[in-house]
Amino acid sequence: MSIPRVVVAAPSSNAGKTSVATGLVAALSARGLAVSPHKVGPDYIDPGYTGLAAGRPGRNLDPVLQGEQRVVPLFLHGARGADVAVVEGVMGLFDGATSPDVEPGFASTAHVARLLRAPVVLVVDASAQAQSVAALVHGFATFDPRVRLGGVVLNRVGSDRHEEILREALGAAGVPVLGAVRRLAELGTPSRHLGLVPAAERSAEALATVARLGEVVAGGVDLDAVLRLTRTAPALDAVPWDPAAEVTPVEGRPRVAVAGGPAFTFGYAENAELLAAAGAEVVTVDPLRDEALPPGTAGLVVGGGFPEVYAEALSANAALRADVAALAARGGPVAAECAGLLYLSRELDGHPMCGVLDVATAMSPRLTLGYRAAVAVADSVLAPAGTRVRGHEFHRTHARPGAGATPAWQWAQAGPEGFATGSVHASYLHLHWAGSPALPERFVAACAAAVPEEVRRAHR
Repeated sequence: MSIPRVVVAAPSSNAGKTSVATGLVAALSARGLAVSPHKVGPDYIDPGYTGLAAGRPGRNLDPVLQGEQRVVPLFLHGARGADVAVVEGVMGLFDGATSPDVEPGFASTAHVARLLRAPVVLVVDASAQAQSVAALVHGFATFDPRVRLGGVVLNRVGSDRHEEILREALGAAGVPVLGAVRRLAELGTPSRHLGLVPAAERSAEALATVARLGEVVAGGVDLDAVLRLTRTAPALDAVPWDPAAEVTPVEGRPRVAVAGGPAFTFGYAENAELLAAAGAEVVTVDPLRDEALPPGTAGLVVGGGFPEVYAEALSANAALRADVAALAARGGPVAAECAGLLYLSRELDGHPMCGVLDVATAMSPRLTLGYRAAVAVADSVLAPAGTRVRGHEFHRTHARPGAGATPAWQWAQAGPEGFATGSVHASYLHLHWAGSPALPERFVAACAAAVPEEVRRAHR
């Protein structure tokens, strides 16, 4: 299967690859092309911006969370119907997972580019460079001959003369300069304790930023040259990932509510697709605005986000908090990750939450970040005991206690973690269910079993 594609990478973090990738997606979309946006790694926030620019979900490609063998099928699934795909990298081009059980560079941007057989465009922060840029680019072009560096975009260029010096220096490096972008302070995207503010929270402001990024990239980058580069990517010998082939659907079509809205913006599109493929009717609930779960809700999924930013407003919605607690009390399955754990807790920074878990949660000065290899401690609505998964932590909060009498997971870095009590599974661990499709299948089956008989009869 063939799809024109390019990977946007950088020598390091904070070089501007998110701005350039988002601008590239926006500029190509403005030309009338259907652009499929992707992101290397577990990041939830950057795909929100490229997805906003493309008008379709930004999808993650992560060999750790999904399994190396699924990266290409998941890419082809996300790129269905697209004219071109833009894959934003993570960290520096060759920076991968640091887990001791994987080889250096595993899950790096270079690793994913090799799997996709895609050319790479290197975004270089040229703000403090002149002739030295040639040595930098030469090093990245020759470090790994399996990675094809197809061009460079110079970012944060100071002036016409600065650009001229940079282009002259790169003339002998053998890598085409595809464009140059000036230093533009007004394009800075607001950040907070976990990185960029999600696009879904900024609404009109985010749309304006994305549109302006598209204009800047269209004005400074040779889009025709980029498109020619994307077309050099060879066909991929793989079948697109299909959620229906991963799970067995249950009968009864139980209704599963998934938390959304500004406070819960972290979620992988494939997770909801797997829930639907497993037989669920997937509906959305916004804990900031909705005062009750959707009628007939059999189970609830609360993923990640920033409830700490919205703690007062979430607490003020006492009606929904009570409804969530009632669902859990009557045995309705609840799966919560990170922000979901905070929402189910007794309190968050002193604000009353749902009280499903007798846990106090609060902001912490310490960032907890990294991949985790975890094992399920006991049977739960999400996984049977002994299930092994690979997940990811990303938070600046803590829970006291950090684990219940029956923990959700066990891993080497933290010991027992999370809560698996009754019909509730809550943990700081983020999971990409495409890597463990048995989890959503088990959860939907638990939801179907929890539907009252009178409700089942009404749907027959």
